[in-house]
Amino acid sequence: MTNNRGIISHGNNNHFSNIAIGDNAQASTTTTPLPSADPTAGPAAVPAAEAEARWDLGVVTILSEELRSVIDELKLTLHKKPSGLYFYQGEHTFPGATLRVVATQTQSQGQRSTMAALENLRRHYNPRLWALVGVGGGIHDDYARIGNVIVSTDVVYYENRKINPRGDTRRRGEHRQAPAQVVHAVNAYFTAHGTPARINGQMPAHAGNEYEVYPGVIGSGEAVIADRASDIRTYLTTYHEKVLAVDMEAGGLSQYWQENSVHGTANPGWIVIRGVSDNADEEKGHSHHELAARNAAHVLSRLLPYLC
Repeated sequence: MTNNRGIISHGNNNHFSNIAIGDNAQASTTTTPLPSADPTAGPAAVPAAEAEARWDLGVVTILSEELRSVIDELKLTLHKKPSGLYFYQGEHTFPGATLRVVATQTQSQGQRSTMAALENLRRHYNPRLWALVGVGGGIHDDYARIGNVIVSTDVVYYENRKINPRGDTRRRGEHRQAPAQVVHAVNAYFTAHGTPARINGQMPAHAGNEYEVYPGVIGSGEAVIADRASDIRTYLTTYHEKVLAVDMEAGGLSQYWQENSVHGTANPGWIVIRGVSDNADEEKGHSHHELAARNAAHVLSRLLPYLC
């Protein structure tokens, strides 16, 4: 006779729980649910600390000058998450409403870092509206002068292209528009304040000067454009005559918005606000970043009663 001791298992897919073996062994009476093997079950739940009520506005900036301008304009304070991420949050009040606002800065320029910042905002704050706020390069001599601000609910992403033999390159632009309620809100702002809207400068050195705010289309890609004869400028103005400025992030915002529509919660609206810091030509530099960023942040605060 064989005197076997222990556990014998026959077959596949056996599951054991609350097992204790040996002298004085004890088994816990509480169990932790196993992750679902169902591929349609969706992503894991967000931790309770992060599952707060939705915030009203999430702002993405790229440069430090842009983030400082938003912090000062909306009176935000630093908040560090346990994960190590830094956000700036606060409340912005205007007649009839108080909004909860959070702002963040991307790790770098470009579409990819912008999409990562948006995902962080979605996970931790789940805002009802995304705003991309900062500086851009103007490509329209009349409307997009340095210091002016372009408010955009339309983005043309210009990077997709086919390269044929003998230097024949065919660009394939992608054009996306913000949700209808955001477009209506922007239209209401310009109906009330005129096109262009005229606002006094936000920096002491420019307080006596007015800058202009125009609605327009943003061209977005991965290039820093510092050439008036650039083929990108030519393509954009040919593709849509109302492309007034260029940046390197709005395409990522509009793409993330489209792909985010698969989540169960209502998809946030989005808007792009670009202060013109240069003319995307040979004189491009950093000397007007502060001016353009301050003006853009102020236009955001002026738009909030219409957007939220």
